[in-house]
Amino acid sequence: MAAALPPTPLADEASTESGGPAFSPLYQQIKALITRSLQSGEWKPGEAIPSEMDLAARYRVSQGTVRKAIDELAAENLLVRRQGKGTFVSTHAEQRVQYRFLRLVPDADATSGPVERRFLDCRRVRAGAEIARALELKAGDPVIQARRLLLFGGRPVVLDDLWLPGGLFKGLTAERLGEHRGALYAFFESEFGVRMIRAEEKLRAVAASAADAPLLAVASGAPLLSVERRTLTYGDKPVELRRGLYETSAHHYRNELS
Repeated sequence: MAAALPPTPLADEASTESGGPAFSPLYQQIKALITRSLQSGEWKPGEAIPSEMDLAARYRVSQGTVRKAIDELAAENLLVRRQGKGTFVSTHAEQRVQYRFLRLVPDADATSGPVERRFLDCRRVRAGAEIARALELKAGDPVIQARRLLLFGGRPVVLDDLWLPGGLFKGLTAERLGEHRGALYAFFESEFGVRMIRAEEKLRAVAASAADAPLLAVASGAPLLSVERRTLTYGDKPVELRRGLYETSAHHYRNELS
């Protein structure tokens, strides 16, 4: 059943140019309404959303306005268009987006091999001030702390430390993590209903510590790439802090700028 229509008419795009109240463009209002439905779980990851015609009738706007809103949501990877099939809610379970946030790729003369995920630790702890601040929690709130290795072709390449808000990931254990064979964000999405929408990253060069070097099979002091990522869900709410060490002798970090 379609959701109730907004209680007041949506503002026209021209309203922003007439000297009246500064309303947002009409398609942006439709984008916000669609996003609200995605956030509430009305349409689940991987499911089709209603057609542009049906959404236009639901929101009492033109089909072109809906199309423009959907175009932006598709550009932001919240929705995906499939030729001849419709528009679907993006999911990390899809092969093409499983590694959207992993920018490490093998050098041209290197072979990567299959990816193996090896969890070394997972525990429930109290958040210190720094972790609490990054996840917008209170110091002492429960968080899940996990450590894992990513191996490419049997070779350790990434050592990750992760912190997750305990309230969102109740029941997460090392056993459950170890049993999951697919992408981690797909697991968070399917098992806990937490969608990773976008991420902020900080990169710097560091030297391998005496404790971390053996895990990455490098010498103490060897150069590594440090990648700190804060991952956010709807409404820019942080749901993960990740600090990774990348061994880049046969890989490089690749990003596309536009």
